[in-house]
Amino acid sequence: MLYLIGLGLGDASDVTVKGFEIIRKCDKIYLEAYTSILTVGTDALEKFYGRSIELADREFIESGAEDILSNAINKDIALLIVGDPFGATTHTDLVLRARERNVPVQIIHNASILNAVGCCGLQLYSFGEIVSIPYWTDSWKPASFYDKLSENMKRGLHTLCLLDIKIKEPTMESIMKKKKEYMPPKFMSVAEAANQLLSIIKERRNNKQEIVLVEDSLTVGLARVGSNDQQIIACNLRQISSIDLGLPLHSLVIPAPKNRLHPLEIDYLRQFALNKEEFNHLYKNS
Repeated sequence: MLYLIGLGLGDASDVTVKGFEIIRKCDKIYLEAYTSILTVGTDALEKFYGRSIELADREFIESGAEDILSNAINKDIALLIVGDPFGATTHTDLVLRARERNVPVQIIHNASILNAVGCCGLQLYSFGEIVSIPYWTDSWKPASFYDKLSENMKRGLHTLCLLDIKIKEPTMESIMKKKKEYMPPKFMSVAEAANQLLSIIKERRNNKQEIVLVEDSLTVGLARVGSNDQQIIACNLRQISSIDLGLPLHSLVIPAPKNRLHPLEIDYLRQFALNKEEFNHLYKNS
C-alpha cells in the first residue's frame, strides 16, 4: 500500500491518530520536502513518530517516484505531506501513477492552509479562486495573479494568495554547466508579495489600465498558521508591504470590497487591525 499522509500545519503532533498509527507500521517513510514546511525539522518528526524518515525533494517525487511505487507493490510505504495530500497537484499525479501500476493507495487527510485560513475570520465559502504569487526575476515578472484576484474582488469574493517557496532550486550556473548546485532555501514573505502587487498597480496606473486592487485596499497577512506563534495582521496593501511577520510560512489574503464583507467578518478582522482606530473609521457603516 502507498499511504499519502497529511501532517497538518504546525508541528509533529498535528498528525491525525490514524496517520500516526500508519506511520508507526510502515516499512519505509518519506517526507515530501518542497511544497511546504512544518515549524519543526525532520529530527523532531523522527523522535515523535519513533521512525526513521527519508527526505524526498522535488526531483525525487517528480522524476524518481518509481522507487516509491515499486516498493509499494510489496511493502507499506508512507509519503508524509505538510498540510493535506491534495494541496499540491504533484501528489495528484503520484496517485494517478500509482493506480496505473495497480498500486493500492490510501489518503489520510489533515488541515491545510486552504481551510485553516478561516482563522482570520473571513468565511470560507466566500473565497474565490486561489492564486499563487511567484518570485520575480530580472527577466520574468508575470502579473496574471493580479488579474485573478481582481476578478475575485469584482465578484465580491476573498482571495487566498499562496506565496512562493524555493527549496533545493538549481542555480542558473549549474543548469548551464550541467552540474547540480542549489540556491539557499527562501520563502516569500507577505511584504515581498505586497511589494510585487504594488509594482503591478503602479505600472497599470501608468498605462491607464483598469485597477481593482489599489494601495489602500484591505489585506490580511498570516504567518505560521497552526503554530503556537501564529500571527495575523489586517491593514492596507501599502502598510503591509513594510511589515515583518517573522519566520515562514506566510500567506496573504485579499478580502472582498468592504461593501461585500459580512458584519461578523468585520468584527473578527477588527482584532487583527494594525490601527484599530483607522479600521473602525473605515468600517463603521459596513
